[in-house]
Amino acid sequence: MKKQTTNTNRSVFIYLCIIALIALANGLSASVLSNYFKDAYSVTTYQRGFIEIPREFPGILSLFIVTGLSFLSDIRIAMIAQVLSIIGITVLGLLTPPYGVMLFFIFINSMGEHLTLPLQDSIGMSLIKDGNVGKRMGQYKGISTGFAMLSSVLVFMGFRMGFFSFTAKIKWIFIIAAVCFSLVMVLLSVLERVNKDPIKQSRKIEFIFRKEYRYYYILVIMFGLQKQMMLVYGPWVLIELLSKKADTLAILGIIGSFAGIFFIPAVGRWLDRFGIKKLLYIDALSYIGVYLIYGLLCAGFISNTFGRAGLPVLFVYLLFILDKMSIQMGLVRTVYLKSILVKESDLRPSLTLGQSMDHFVSITCAFLGGIVWSMVGAQYLFFIVAALSCINLYVAIKVKDDAPAASLQAVVK
Repeated sequence: MKKQTTNTNRSVFIYLCIIALIALANGLSASVLSNYFKDAYSVTTYQRGFIEIPREFPGILSLFIVTGLSFLSDIRIAMIAQVLSIIGITVLGLLTPPYGVMLFFIFINSMGEHLTLPLQDSIGMSLIKDGNVGKRMGQYKGISTGFAMLSSVLVFMGFRMGFFSFTAKIKWIFIIAAVCFSLVMVLLSVLERVNKDPIKQSRKIEFIFRKEYRYYYILVIMFGLQKQMMLVYGPWVLIELLSKKADTLAILGIIGSFAGIFFIPAVGRWLDRFGIKKLLYIDALSYIGVYLIYGLLCAGFISNTFGRAGLPVLFVYLLFILDKMSIQMGLVRTVYLKSILVKESDLRPSLTLGQSMDHFVSITCAFLGGIVWSMVGAQYLFFIVAALSCINLYVAIKVKDDAPAASLQAVVK
């Protein structure tokens, strides 16, 4: 019994090291790609939108790949994912390949990232043997957030000191990320030996579409649109219109991550206190307000009404941070779905369908967004998304006020 407890503790420690290195590696690769595209390839806004096709398509493919590899354990598949991440980011670090070749290796790296995400959660949950699910999940999230902040610090210092550069022959920031992914692969191998029980979850792909869940599907579709604004076009305002570099975005990432440490638990408390309906209202109004103000600021920058320094730029920084934090509101959608389930067994298939919808919409809207920005102007892209975000408000109105506000513990169960 004592030996089993020791192995469990060792497994958890190894896993904490794994998620720390994954957060660090992603912070040194995925989080700076927009600046890489601009500095290394001088991409246009249209091209930036197009790049999201190979970046997001693995999110759909990964569902089927994980199912096809169901004869392997979760750890073995996670190791394969690290190999893909290593190959993709190493090539980009050692070379500046032609644009089309670069897109291929972006796809390879993104496939590794998207395969890792669900497996990371399933492995972590499987290692919890003491029943303290909430405590352990909090530890996992805290470690991941902390090392994401550390990566932002390294990005800021590296670019400010001139050690990192996207125009240099070797992109050391990507090489360091590749080393982190390699260490993850080694630690996964160690974890497999220490943890005697194979970690293998049910991977059957199931989709359930019920009319009772229609508002959840609408929220997921809208999030796919809003996510691309947060990941692609919010940063692109800073990069394209204000000529900001990776160090500036890193500082904003540090602030956003630090605020998220307090914001994430607060969302859970607000759900218990105010209920789902009120949180959906807040979510909807925040999206409308953020993108409306983004549009007004873009119009001012393009017309030279606003200067490239001072209060307008500070407002863009604030919007960037708020938009980053808004992704944590995804918890509200999951809790809402949990509260309206016809059957408990519908949860996973509905979430799977939601993930597929999210990525399909993300791909489509990222591409269309680049066209809108290029043809009519950045401000109109943000105005259109602000108007479409009124759909979130419609859902908030339609959700029944007496819908039970499921607790976080209920969602975990």
